[in-house]
Amino acid sequence: MKTSKDALDSSGPSEFPEAPEPPRRSVNMVAGTIGHFVEWYDWYIYGLLAAVFAGQIFPSENPFASLVAALLTYAVGFVIRPLSGIIISPLADRYGRRLILTLSISGMALGSLIIGLTPSFATIGYAAPVLFLVARILQGISAGTEQQSAIAFMVEHAPANRRGLFGSFSNMASGLATLAATGSAAIVTSSFAPAELAAWGWRIPFIIGGVLGVAGLILRARSDETPEFEAAALVDKKSAWARLKDLIREHPKALLQAAALSAPAVAYYTWATFLPTYAKLTTGRDLSSTLAGSVIGLVLLVVIVPVCGYLSDRLGRRKIFPIIGAIGMIVLFYPLLLLLNQPGFWVYVLVSASGWVVLGIWQAVYPTIQAELFPASVRVAGIGFAHQIVIAVFGGTAPLIAAAFVGAGQPMFVAYYMIAIVTLSLIVYFTLPETGSKGGRATVAPADPEVLEGEHLLLEAPHGGIQTKESKA
Repeated sequence: MKTSKDALDSSGPSEFPEAPEPPRRSVNMVAGTIGHFVEWYDWYIYGLLAAVFAGQIFPSENPFASLVAALLTYAVGFVIRPLSGIIISPLADRYGRRLILTLSISGMALGSLIIGLTPSFATIGYAAPVLFLVARILQGISAGTEQQSAIAFMVEHAPANRRGLFGSFSNMASGLATLAATGSAAIVTSSFAPAELAAWGWRIPFIIGGVLGVAGLILRARSDETPEFEAAALVDKKSAWARLKDLIREHPKALLQAAALSAPAVAYYTWATFLPTYAKLTTGRDLSSTLAGSVIGLVLLVVIVPVCGYLSDRLGRRKIFPIIGAIGMIVLFYPLLLLLNQPGFWVYVLVSASGWVVLGIWQAVYPTIQAELFPASVRVAGIGFAHQIVIAVFGGTAPLIAAAFVGAGQPMFVAYYMIAIVTLSLIVYFTLPETGSKGGRATVAPADPEVLEGEHLLLEAPHGGIQTKESKA
C-alpha cells in the first residue's frame, strides 16, 4: 500500500489517485452559496436599520446615545465571534463542515426572528434590549463558525483548476446578502411613514431573514460532506483540542497571513453598514436615498468578485488581487469620503461604487488563499482562528468607532483609521506564497500528506480494508 510519502514523492499530480467525483457538486454549491447568503443577510440588516429601531429598543433623551447603544449591542455579536471561531471551528475539522454549517444557519435564523418579533421597550421594558442581546449572542456564535466552514466547504468541493472561482462564491454570496439587506432597508425606509417605520416597518426584513434561514437549513441538511475532509478524517482521528494545539504550534506564519487577509474587513463593514449613516450624519442626506445609492454600488461588487475569482485561477492569486485591492483602498478612501461632502445623489453613488470596486478585488481571492494556507485537518480552525479574531477587533467595532469619530467632529478620521489597518495588511501580503495553480493539484493545500494518504486508503478499501494511523500503531 502506498503511503503519503510515496504519493508526495511521485513525479507529478497526474500520478496521484484522483478522489471520487464529488457527488451532486451543483447541489452542494447552491447549498453553500445560498446558506452563506442567508447568514450574512441576517447579519448585515441589523447595522443598516440600527438608526431606525434604536429609539424603540434602546430609548434615550439623546437620539445619538440610542444609536450608540444599538451599535454596542451589534458589536457584542462580533465579540462572541472569535470565541465561537476558536472553540467550534476545530469541531468542523473533526466532525465535518456540513454539520457545523447546518448548525450555524439555525442559530442565525433564530436570532433574526427574535429581533424581528421582540416588542418595543415601551411594551416590555428592559426585556427588549435583553432579547436583542441574546439574539446577537446567537448570531455571533453562528457567524463565528460560518465564514471559515463555508470557505472550506466551497473550496474543497471545487475542481482543482477552479478553486479561485468557487472560493469567490462565498464572498459573492456575502455581497449579494449585503445588496439584499441594503435593498430591503431601502424599501422599508422609503415605503413607510417615519412613525410606521419606527413602530413596526423595520421588523419586516428581520422576519424575512428568519424565514429564509429555514430554507437555507433544509438545503444544507441535504448537502454532501467534502471529499477532502472525508479523506483526511480516515487518517487523522485527533480531538478538536489537539488540532487547535497543532494549529498554533505548526502554522503561526499562516495564521498571521490569514489574519492580514481578513483585516480590510474594517473597510468592508464601514462601507456595508455605516456609510449610509455616515452620509446622513455628516451631510444631512436622506437615509432612504443613501441606502438606494449603496444598492447601485453593491451591484458592482457582486459582479467583480466572481470575475476576479475566475481570473485568479489563470493569473495567480497573490501578485494581483489582494495587493492591488489593498493599494486601491489606501489611495481612494480619503478622497472618496472627502467627495461625499459634495451634494447630490449620484455623488454618493460614485463614492459607494468606487469603494466597492477596490473592496471586491480584495474580497474575490482572499477566501481561497486562506484555504490553501492550511491542510484539511486544521483548515477550518486555521481560517476561523485568524479571521474571527480580526473581525471582532476591527470589523465589529468599525461602525462604532466611525460613529465616535463623527460624534467628536472628526469624520475624516474614519478614512485615516481604515487606511492605517489596510497598510499594515499590505505589508504582510508581500510574504504570501503563490498558492494558485493552473494544474490539477491533488489537494487544496500545496501539500497535504493526510489527504493524499486518505485518498489512497479510499481507493484500496475494497481490496484490503482501511487502515488509520491509530490502527497502524
